[in-house]
Amino acid sequence: MILNKPNPELADLIEDICNAKSWEGIIKKLCPGTKCIDAIVTGSMAQYIPMLEFDCGGIPLVSKCYASSEGLLGINLKPLSKPCDTCYTLVPNMAYFEFLPVHENNEEERSKKEVIEVVDLVNVKLGQCYELVVTTFIGLYRYKVGDILKVTGYHNNAPQFQFVRRKDAFLSIDSEKTAEDELAEGILQAKLFVGQFQLQLVDYTSAVDISLIPGHYILFWELKMEESSKSPELRPSIIEECCYIVEQSLNFVYRASRMGNSIGPLEIRVVKHGTFDALMEFSVSKGFSVSQYNTPRCIKLEEALKILNSRVVGRYFSQQLPGYKILKWKLNKSM
Repeated sequence: MILNKPNPELADLIEDICNAKSWEGIIKKLCPGTKCIDAIVTGSMAQYIPMLEFDCGGIPLVSKCYASSEGLLGINLKPLSKPCDTCYTLVPNMAYFEFLPVHENNEEERSKKEVIEVVDLVNVKLGQCYELVVTTFIGLYRYKVGDILKVTGYHNNAPQFQFVRRKDAFLSIDSEKTAEDELAEGILQAKLFVGQFQLQLVDYTSAVDISLIPGHYILFWELKMEESSKSPELRPSIIEECCYIVEQSLNFVYRASRMGNSIGPLEIRVVKHGTFDALMEFSVSKGFSVSQYNTPRCIKLEEALKILNSRVVGRYFSQQLPGYKILKWKLNKSM
């Protein structure tokens, strides 16, 4: 009854809105009755928050539940809270939950122990980080979900958690390990920097290159101009500065390894527009569910790396040692 005839007035209105110089607040303009945006705003999806906020023009972002392919695990009792404050209350009857304590400072030492104490739901401690383990009705037994969660409070007797990071999402060269949250923080700082030049980071992933000595980390970036979907013309100095910004945010072991030349300069490879769409299509062709897919933040599969490398339009390396500016300032001050 609605779509039985053309509506040229509505078509003209949509065309006028989409032809605007900026798409800021376009969702609100196209759909003025929209009350909220249902989205995932934690973990690797947190990088899309600025893009969503730009498009929605003040419409609240709501992350209503904590779910995975293992099942619905928790709900957000304060859906209108800011994305950075999002926390989830675990629903005890969805699965049997257990927790492996994660000690950020000595995780390697803990992993070498033969016996790891598992904590029940009622015994988790406020402020502590845990790796989630579930036993489900469909047959998973003491299955490690791979998520690291931090206890932030309680609702009645049910603990509330904030998503911290994925346990298995890190880059590694020799003894150095870079966690996903460290990398994401560096990417965020670099995004703010390129934003000054009207550049927008569409998507990214990372990989390790040990074909040369020393090995180094690679970031694959898809960039566009804020007011266009086309690939921009890039100034090498801007992307090289981004390499340095990301390196500055990484852990002390990484920066010490860079200064000791046991890890090479971080590299950013800028790829063509549509590269991450191609990566998704490849993953779906290999059996990934479209509804469950999100961009992997660390690529190890050779076929996926070939897709990314075949679309590279520019390669840029960090031109400075991380920490050098800080060290130089301290030396000058002491003098």
